[in-house]
Amino acid sequence: MLRFDFLLSAGSVRLSWLGASIAVGLVGASIGHTESNDAPAAPADLSVATVEYSPTFGDDFPTEVFWGDTHVHSSFSMDANTMGNTRLSPADAYRFARGESVRAHNGMTVRLDVPLDFLVVSDHAEYMGLLPSLRAGDARLLEDPAAKRLSDGIRGDGREQFAVISELIDSLMKSEPLVDNTEFTRNIWNRITGLADDHNDPGRFSAMIGYEWSAMPGGDNLHRVVVYRDDASKAGLLIPKSSFEGDRPEDLWDFMEAYERKTGGQILAIPHNPNMSNGQMFSLEDGDGRAFDRDYAIRRTRHEPIAEITQIKGDSESHPLLSPDDEFADFENWDGGNIGVPAVRKTDGQLQYEYLRQALKNGLGEEARLGTNPFKLGLIGSTDSHTSLATAAENDFWGKLTIMEPSPTRIAPSNLQASDPNSETTTFSWSFVASGYAAVWARANTREALFDAMRRREVYATTGSRITLRFFGGWHFEEADAFRPDSTRIGYRKGVPMGSDLANRDGAGAPRFLVSALRDPNGANLDRIQIVKGWREPDGRLKEKVFDARLSDGRKERLFRGPKPIRSTVDVEKATYTNTVGDAALAAFWRDPDFDPALHAFYYVRILEIPTPRWTTYDAVRLGAELAEEIPREIQDRAYSSPIWYTPQPR
Repeated sequence: MLRFDFLLSAGSVRLSWLGASIAVGLVGASIGHTESNDAPAAPADLSVATVEYSPTFGDDFPTEVFWGDTHVHSSFSMDANTMGNTRLSPADAYRFARGESVRAHNGMTVRLDVPLDFLVVSDHAEYMGLLPSLRAGDARLLEDPAAKRLSDGIRGDGREQFAVISELIDSLMKSEPLVDNTEFTRNIWNRITGLADDHNDPGRFSAMIGYEWSAMPGGDNLHRVVVYRDDASKAGLLIPKSSFEGDRPEDLWDFMEAYERKTGGQILAIPHNPNMSNGQMFSLEDGDGRAFDRDYAIRRTRHEPIAEITQIKGDSESHPLLSPDDEFADFENWDGGNIGVPAVRKTDGQLQYEYLRQALKNGLGEEARLGTNPFKLGLIGSTDSHTSLATAAENDFWGKLTIMEPSPTRIAPSNLQASDPNSETTTFSWSFVASGYAAVWARANTREALFDAMRRREVYATTGSRITLRFFGGWHFEEADAFRPDSTRIGYRKGVPMGSDLANRDGAGAPRFLVSALRDPNGANLDRIQIVKGWREPDGRLKEKVFDARLSDGRKERLFRGPKPIRSTVDVEKATYTNTVGDAALAAFWRDPDFDPALHAFYYVRILEIPTPRWTTYDAVRLGAELAEEIPREIQDRAYSSPIWYTPQPR
């Protein structure tokens, strides 16, 4: 029989096992006391430096990915309200994001499969909270003849309601408010910031304060979501600046700087839907039509560190006309022009100022000219839902507007979103995209930690799937590092994460990258890891190339033809797929084979899933909706990392 006797004293442990004694020194105070005739051991010498034993000692890198949506509109937004969302307030949006069930306007109950970790309710600053108050018959507002006319219109038939939304949008295009009541706006903003504080639960759910600045001169989308690091005590000190007080981005930045001076708080802006800007969002001219100067570039980068690359109104990564050699560039593109009433069609020449990949390339050109990059942008996704419901999953998509919530007719060929006969473009309801979410690497689920991660661009986008993605760049990685269980720790210790700049080369060769991706636990397997590189040639030409860094199912590159496409398992008749193809996890070590240390460059990761049923296919199976021939049946959802940049050292 084995016998252990433990004798504890201030400095040692004596173990007796079958008559043998072993003394083990203890560092620290006494654990306890047992009677013993032995003299106590001498205390350990704490003055002697030792090597730390814990492998995580000193690590302070982000350990968790948090999922959220920075772009949701409630009944407090004028367009959401006039088009059906009359009763789901910011409070309902927070409750839904936290995982509670909500009754949608079509009478169905909706709940997220997995709750979100954070949410920004981003109601438009223009006419913020006006429509609910008009519906409620706010006597002070109705003293204004314009408000009374709008109130009567929203109570009318469909034609009168459409006339109201047209008039409101027209006022945005002209920057001429129909109703202007500062005291009313102040009260609404205090209510909005208070609701965010009420639903904020640090460590469990972050209700971040925000709003949307909705400039649209001539109907061209220049919208930004504005996000605060702060609580209501600071955010409530200044009423948000709307585009009625200035429709140039510089006017918004003026407000942001004034806010930070007055409150000591922090604030950032997120451009979205550049694909609807008619070439304005990433134009190389400032708000007055002048070429960028260095001060402008620095100011823009400071206030707009991230951009929304994907959402319900289309994907804004790239376009086949911009990336003809990229077989996956034709993904949920919207080729219309702007969001005016009526809508105006864009020209092909405007495309280069509307998509994020081209903006990142143009940023390299501006950096070479100015010494700083105005488009050093991290990438996130969000929904832009106007239903108060942050849904981005293909199998649980509730549309952009309440009039587009699930029904047997929402994808019918006759159901148009842009139905103005004077519009140059027409958008079908089935064109809307089940997308996207923002993924944030942080150490804690708090407003402050999430905001700081956005500021340093350690974020990525998905089109709705919750793919876990890590991306590191450095000069000294080895191939084995990508496949070690502690590859994340190696990534931070030997390199930099997504959103960062590569450090000095110190005589090293080409940069090396580590990528790891894990499928959505409730979703589809992965098809491949791709690395997208953009660079500037010595003659100023901006170029790009897409590399397959890792393929699933053991597939290999084929000479001159690329890899064999992943097989689709989608059964359109049943709206099902299987994970019998693809891999649940992929990892890659990749070294740039064409690196030139004299050239500006960026790198970002694109992860592709295997094909799955598109939301329209789920509608057809569950609701008996008609799938017209032109309606897509399948989709390959994806994730986009924030880039890592390389800048040549001055000679």
